[in-house]
Amino acid sequence: MVETEPTNVDELVERLAEHNYIIDRINATPIFLAMRLQKPLLIEGPPGCGKTEIAKTVAKSFGFELIRLQCYEGLDYSHAVYEWDYPRQLLEIKLQQEAQSKSNDAVRQKIYSENFLLERPLLKSIRTHRRTVLLVDEIDRADPEFEGFLLEFLSEFQVSIPELGTIKAESIPYVFVTSNKTRDLSDAVKRRCLYLSLTYPSIQREVDILKKRVKGVPDNLAVEASELVARIRQDDELIRKPGTAETIDLVSSVMALGGSSLSPDILQKTAGAILKDESDLARFLSTL
Repeated sequence: MVETEPTNVDELVERLAEHNYIIDRINATPIFLAMRLQKPLLIEGPPGCGKTEIAKTVAKSFGFELIRLQCYEGLDYSHAVYEWDYPRQLLEIKLQQEAQSKSNDAVRQKIYSENFLLERPLLKSIRTHRRTVLLVDEIDRADPEFEGFLLEFLSEFQVSIPELGTIKAESIPYVFVTSNKTRDLSDAVKRRCLYLSLTYPSIQREVDILKKRVKGVPDNLAVEASELVARIRQDDELIRKPGTAETIDLVSSVMALGGSSLSPDILQKTAGAILKDESDLARFLSTL
């Protein structure tokens, strides 16, 4: 696919819909503005509301390579930006020592060169001639200190490598930063981004998503599943509320068993598609 970009919000909505991502103009507008203004977009919302899928679908819809940085506790600069290929560096040092052909300074200059540089997601996203989509996924899972590493990248689209200097973007990526809001992000990160807050879709919106994502789903099953999951999400005692992906799994499971409606019997067999915690599952099954 030839790389393009949306010319207006309506085109963005249409292109995402072509790849089975349903979004309204209100929520699509911050995405469009982030792409047009070349600003990072911070997307916050509960797990399963479609945050990650935005970046993935934008890349697919407009022909961009998707580069993903999955955040986790303990994520550091080297795993996010760059590393040196230490085994190859040690081999090169050994070879040069045996040959005695270069001074120590010359050897050091050679091993800390592009040939021994390992690109990680942030560096890779700015060192390509073609525009990319960079997904920094679940930033709230990383340690707060990691946000400090991101500031230079989010504001200048560049990274600093002591041995090589500052590396600026050859082509500015579209950056999507997602957060499940398990902790507050720093004001410094927020100031550098546009912002989109997502929630779970309405019942009708989820019905539309099911019709797009599950081939041949009966209308009544799509409505029943969306209404059921909406009621489940209202239970504040649940440990893990189901997202849209779980609703899709539910109707797919029902159809795989030859069902066309959510009878108590079929729900006994398929409830594990929407509830992924033992206590949540027991609580739900006790109501059938």
